[in-house]
Amino acid sequence: MFGIKVEKSDGKLIINWQLSNIEIPIKEINDVFLDTNYGGQEKSAVRIGFPYGSTDRIVIKTAKNTYILFTSNAASIMNNIVTD
Repeated sequence: MFGIKVEKSDGKLIINWQLSNIEIPIKEINDVFLDTNYGGQEKSAVRIGFPYGSTDRIVIKTAKNTYILFTSNAASIMNNIVTD
């Protein structure tokens, strides 16, 4: 499993990548957007995915953390995140 898998379940956004499983309560998500910076703008962000060879970066901001998803399938992942 090389790609990032994003799904919603029980009020949480679940991000699976390799052996990692990150759960973010949907209520805590403040903003979701595409980042045009190569490595992501925020230095302390949690980086998920392969930054090399990935064309898109999705940023998920919460009050506590910022997550950057490196992917080549941004449209599908963004759709999973922003739809109910």
